[in-house]
Amino acid sequence: MSASSASKGSKPPTNSPVSPSKGGISTAEKKPSSPTAAKKSGSPAAKKPQNQPAKGLVRPAPRAKVRRARLVVSKVDTWSVLKLAFLLSVALGIIVVVASLVLWLVLNLTGLFDGINEMLSMLGGNAGGTDIKEFLSLGNVALFATVISVVNVILLTALAVLGALLYNIAAALIGGIGVTLTDD
Repeated sequence: MSASSASKGSKPPTNSPVSPSKGGISTAEKKPSSPTAAKKSGSPAAKKPQNQPAKGLVRPAPRAKVRRARLVVSKVDTWSVLKLAFLLSVALGIIVVVASLVLWLVLNLTGLFDGINEMLSMLGGNAGGTDIKEFLSLGNVALFATVISVVNVILLTALAVLGALLYNIAAALIGGIGVTLTDD
């Protein structure tokens, strides 16, 4: 008999102590058979009622079985995809505009534009003919970043809705994506 089959419900041998985790009393704590023997032994276990387990032994809570649910994403709502894609692309557009303005300010503070103007004047020969700050002014950079962001909002929203429509068509043909949810 293996150890796993012994723990699955078979009774322990009579000469071995009962497991305290099962709620039993070990052989060392067994009550004497007669009331006079209990008085003579003077053990604290002899004074306890028979139905109560030994003090300090608590049964652990039984482990709950892990529940699993297998679900299939068979359809995606295109309207909710449109709203979510629009909001996320607007957030991305704001990030692009702010990042481009911060980058321009950092480049201006480090003097990069002045260094590029000096290099162009040395290469071109004319002393003041080109000024890169006129072409890459803060207003022009902000306008360019805003135009790029608006185009990105339109394109990303349209592509997300197109992706949702294509997913719905493919899911109708093959059944969708299977997802397994567990209760840990």
